[in-house]
Amino acid sequence: MTRLDIEDLALSRGGRRLFSGLNLTLEAGRACALTGRNGAGKTSLLRAVAGLIAPEAGQIGFGALDPADARAAGMHLLGHLDGLKSGRTARDELDFWTRWAGGSAASARAAAGRLELTALLDLEVRRLSAGQRRRLALARLL
Repeated sequence: MTRLDIEDLALSRGGRRLFSGLNLTLEAGRACALTGRNGAGKTSLLRAVAGLIAPEAGQIGFGALDPADARAAGMHLLGHLDGLKSGRTARDELDFWTRWAGGSAASARAAAGRLELTALLDLEVRRLSAGQRRRLALARLL
């Protein structure tokens, strides 16, 4: 994926217009800070970019790539809730999600190593700090 193009985007949720006329071009390797009050539509925008909700108006594109192909090949969304089961060990959670996504035990261990989780894998998820849980949620995406 080399770019994100948002053109004249409008989103509504629950019958309320969140925003309209949003335009953004973001090249690969660049970042954009999303700010706004609660309920302004920040998470809804991310969900629309990920293809989880449909815009009311406008277009979301990914350069020359077909949007479905771009989303399938190179996009993950990590939301507010981590979706981890607190009574299972970090290893069990990482192994489950890695297998579900088609990965291997080796790829799960590599992801744990990259995010400095190896020493924590035998702990129950409930014993992890919020930051460690976030890293575990990210590891399953790697």
